[in-house]
Amino acid sequence: MPEAPRRFRLAAVVLNYRTPELVLDCVASLETEVDPAVDTVVIVDNASADGSADRIDAELQARGWSAWARLIRSEHNGGFSAGNNLGIRAVDADAYLLLNSDTVVRAGAVQALLEGLASEARVGMVSPRLEGPEGDPQQSCFRYQTPASELIRGAQTGVITRLLRPYVVSQPLDDGPAEHEWTSFAAVMIKKEVFAEIGLLDDGYFMYFEDTDFCRRMRPAGWKVLHWPVARVVHKRGGSSEVKSRVAARERPPAYLYASRARYFLKYYGRLGLWLANALWSLGAVVNELRVLVQRRRRARCQREALDIWSSACGRMPDCREGKGGQA
Repeated sequence: MPEAPRRFRLAAVVLNYRTPELVLDCVASLETEVDPAVDTVVIVDNASADGSADRIDAELQARGWSAWARLIRSEHNGGFSAGNNLGIRAVDADAYLLLNSDTVVRAGAVQALLEGLASEARVGMVSPRLEGPEGDPQQSCFRYQTPASELIRGAQTGVITRLLRPYVVSQPLDDGPAEHEWTSFAAVMIKKEVFAEIGLLDDGYFMYFEDTDFCRRMRPAGWKVLHWPVARVVHKRGGSSEVKSRVAARERPPAYLYASRARYFLKYYGRLGLWLANALWSLGAVVNELRVLVQRRRRARCQREALDIWSSACGRMPDCREGKGGQA
């Protein structure tokens, strides 16, 4: 009789797109966190085509990690959701820990997340405290993006932010366990039952908004999104993607960011909702421009952002999949 497929307690999924050193640092941090008897690590190479997959495969053998970690090579770069879905489908586990390549797991974090996931029957997802290499905490828990929140984002003005406080996306840092609408997928642990009930990540998003989308699907199904800050994971922001650094510098980000944004608003608010979100962002941008002229403040928008959000709403930008990277 053929041997039955192995069932694991936990499968960690790590994406690689031309970041072999980061991937190896991430996997090294898991060496003392996973139990080879019941856990596994799956590294998905998103068609890097730069030799990094060969480098990672060789290091798994050389460092003796091949007993509990393995590499899967995707034939094409389908993005963040598609890469994670490939890793999830490759192994049967009770829970899945999705990790960006630019993360390093602190001691005890995996066990803490497992405890958080088991704390209540309907907790379907837990997220750790994300922090910089020096221990500085990072924002990782949020409210859903809405048309009203786009007015806040466009204006970047205290008066409007205060007036629309219930629609502010970023949430204060938590000292203890707390439930949120959605959390960053830079590091997150999800129960198998959640995938079985609502499906995998929506791979129509090349990159960004897939985490919000997944949480918007699981919470109406009765699953809780729980932040569990006793578990700590280092997140080297910008290590796996150029988007955050480009947005911070107000440079023009890749087209897939706006394509994903358009897909999200169209999916949850319809065509009118997408156009309303764009109109409110544009109104906010006008407010911000007036503030720039009066107070000589820095503009809050990226280069060509108005053109890009309206072009994506009209379907005139490249599809989400036509981009680089594949990590949050």
